[in-house]
Amino acid sequence: MRRIVVGITGGASGVIYGVRFLEMIRRYAKDSEVYLVMSNTAVEILRHEVGLDKESILKLANRVYNEDELGAPIASGSFKHDGMVIIPCSMKTLASIAHGITDNLITRAADVALKERRKLILVIRETPLNLIHIKNMELVTLAGAIVMPAAPPAFYNRPRTIDDMVNFIVGRVLDLLGIENDLYRRWSGYSEE
Repeated sequence: MRRIVVGITGGASGVIYGVRFLEMIRRYAKDSEVYLVMSNTAVEILRHEVGLDKESILKLANRVYNEDELGAPIASGSFKHDGMVIIPCSMKTLASIAHGITDNLITRAADVALKERRKLILVIRETPLNLIHIKNMELVTLAGAIVMPAAPPAFYNRPRTIDDMVNFIVGRVLDLLGIENDLYRRWSGYSEE
């Protein structure tokens, strides 16, 4: 059984990626235990951009924590898990992780993942980037995290809908966690058409 810690932050558009990721873990890795933390800002953005309330998302996780619950099990290195994904990851959260600021449960759990050498995937959504963002991405990468921009998907699979674009990003995150999925068409080389 896999244990996956999921953080959903606000501050930039992209909560839809976190929602779809939770849905697809249930589809492709049914035996996984999901530990979810949503920032307060993410809850506001969820209502505005996706038209959902927090309660509709909570059922997609086995355990749910508030961002101020620093005593939660996922805040400790003794809590073993198979990876943490922050999707989307705001620039504020990225900066906090890059500089070891653990003032909420999302950043504390991320800090623990890094110190325990566990997989940490940060799906950033901000664009364009300034030098501070780039330096923070460099710092977390050097510390062992994987930075994955939720940039437009590859166009070889010819996305036609928003769902196609979201599924491409979520499928790639599932790939990084070793979860088999068929959310997007994989590159198979140039073909004559």
